[in-house]
Amino acid sequence: MYFKPLAVLIAASLGVTSLSVAAQTTGASAKRHAAHQAKTAPAAVNQQEIALLKAQLAALQAKVEALSQQSAAQATAVAQSQATATASAAAVARNQASVQRIEAARPRLDALEKFVNNTELNGTIFYDFTGASHKERGANGIYSPKDSHGTTNGAGFDMKRFYLSITHTFSKMWSANLTTDFNYSSSLGQTSLFVKKAYLQGDFSKYFIVRAGSANSPWIPFVEDLYHYRFFENTITDRSIDGGHNSDNTGVGSFGQSADWGLHAMGGTKGDNSFTYQLSAVNGNGFRNPSRSGHVDLEGRVSYSPIKELTLAVGGYDGKRGKDNVADDAKVRTTQRANALIVYRNDSFGVGVEYFNARNWDDVLHGFDGSVLLNNGDKANGYSVFADWSFARRWALFGRHDQINYHYWTGIGNSGSHYIKDEYYNAGVSFDPIRMLRFALGWKYDTLRADDQRFAYKTNEIGLWGQVLF
Repeated sequence: MYFKPLAVLIAASLGVTSLSVAAQTTGASAKRHAAHQAKTAPAAVNQQEIALLKAQLAALQAKVEALSQQSAAQATAVAQSQATATASAAAVARNQASVQRIEAARPRLDALEKFVNNTELNGTIFYDFTGASHKERGANGIYSPKDSHGTTNGAGFDMKRFYLSITHTFSKMWSANLTTDFNYSSSLGQTSLFVKKAYLQGDFSKYFIVRAGSANSPWIPFVEDLYHYRFFENTITDRSIDGGHNSDNTGVGSFGQSADWGLHAMGGTKGDNSFTYQLSAVNGNGFRNPSRSGHVDLEGRVSYSPIKELTLAVGGYDGKRGKDNVADDAKVRTTQRANALIVYRNDSFGVGVEYFNARNWDDVLHGFDGSVLLNNGDKANGYSVFADWSFARRWALFGRHDQINYHYWTGIGNSGSHYIKDEYYNAGVSFDPIRMLRFALGWKYDTLRADDQRFAYKTNEIGLWGQVLF
């Protein structure tokens, strides 16, 4: 039992000793640490200050660099602004110079603008692609194919007409027109270009309009506007036939001109109970020949419409047809022609009849039998019946029949009488895809009988005809 107190005493002694040693050790360590802190504290402070100074220096350098870049950018901007200002000043100077040039040219530009605004350009084209069969009667009475009388057998393309028209308006009263005419015929194998219309026009009122120069004649263009199928065929007064004494084998030609050089007065009204008129004093040679003659020919027309769908018209011609420029005026006959027309046309249907009677149209100049003057010339009359029906939108059927009777004399008095009878038919269907285009698939037949076998033939033609307006 006495070991236990002794063990406790020894343990206590060891614990006190240990605490004493630990206390001494702890105190010594604290003294040493304090001494070390006292020695190392200034060095740590110096390092922190240096690091802080370095950071401040780096920040300062960054600011300096930023300010330098900003200054450089500002300098560049200033330079660019100066360059822009210089360029702008130069541009302003150029613009001012351009404005001055434009202002200087303004009168000419205004004149050009006025000219363009007051000028109208129009065109009309007639063409066809057809196949023709022309047969003439020979001395044996048999008809055989022959290229003659303006017809070539086979297929071909023809530019029948190409009108290019320029109309300029000077004022409400005055205007001018120039219309050129170009055509190509496969039968002739050549092209022609000439002036058809060239006139100065004065609009004094709707009842009195005057044209001076080459302008539409009173009759033929008037009928064409009512016929509606001029691109397919000429009207009867304008359609050529073959035969006649002085024309020999070349044919009579047409019984009128669609335009001529001279003075033309016209006017009228429109609608129900309306009328129109035209009176022309012309050279008589037609628009292809503006040469003077010794006599002024007169041609006129009046029309009346009790309702706008119905037109009644009469016309006439009197003159020398420009042939009286010969030395002996006694050699020249007076040519006369009378015309009549009735047409009814509404939005879907049209029908009309045209009639003419002419005397000495072909044989204007007297012929001679040796030294004997042949007093008698020629006379002709004819009629044309035409109709068309719009059976569907843009589609129409059309047809026509002409007959011309022509007589001429080659002897003294009424001796040597000869005759020619021409009969003509056409039929077809037309299609207008748009207002400016027309197509017609059709057929034409023309036969001529005469007491002279030189003027007997039959012509069939079938194909496509067309019209272009712009």
